[in-house]
Amino acid sequence: MRKSLQENKSQDDAVHSELLHRRNFLLKAGLATASAAVFLTGCNPEEIETSTNVADPAAGRTAATNVDLGTGDVAVLNYAYLLEQLEAAFYIKAASNQTFLNRLTATDRRFFLDIRNHEIIHRDFFKAALGTAAIPEVSFNFSSINFVNRNQVLATAKTLEDIGVAAYNGAGRFLQSADFLTLAGKIVSVEARHAAYFREIVGMYDRSLMDATAFAGDDIIDENGLDLAYAPSKVISLAAPFINGEVKFDALA
Repeated sequence: MRKSLQENKSQDDAVHSELLHRRNFLLKAGLATASAAVFLTGCNPEEIETSTNVADPAAGRTAATNVDLGTGDVAVLNYAYLLEQLEAAFYIKAASNQTFLNRLTATDRRFFLDIRNHEIIHRDFFKAALGTAAIPEVSFNFSSINFVNRNQVLATAKTLEDIGVAAYNGAGRFLQSADFLTLAGKIVSVEARHAAYFREIVGMYDRSLMDATAFAGDDIIDENGLDLAYAPSKVISLAAPFINGEVKFDALA
């Protein structure tokens, strides 16, 4: 029996070591890509890097009855901007809950704050790129999430990242500008790293969900080995419970 327990511990340690190595790679690669947007937004990541109390610019706001994404490439960029606003608002709220952060390991706490910073940079990049064509800052409803419940927060993060990856993949066909398409491809690669990270970390904290292949599970990879691509209508439907107001996206229908 003692030998069996020791073998199990060794196997667990090996799995944890492998996942930690992969998570370090995912997050460092993601940070390098996300940081490239700093030069375009003027955002200083050092100002938000370690803070757990970053202000949400949309806090207390009520979205207009209809948020119109517009037409052409503007519609696609506003669509991405809306989703980045959602992700940034979620991470800002989660990271401001010290009880939640204390229930993470020191490494995962740092990674979680890194991901929050990525999403803030993405959000601010799209706002700067769109200029006067940008949609308003939208407010969000996270009342369904218990931000003290570590597993629920991590599961929600996984869901939002999965949706984000599928959204970028599905919206690329609407872009006319090759430059915008290249940029969207770089950002979705960061989002995919986030998704892979959370798919692993969920299993680390809930052993019943531990699966060494979860970072690229069958539920997010199609029969051709590619990430799923969702139509904007499906993405908006999935995100709607979190959005205060309605989103008009006729150009992306």
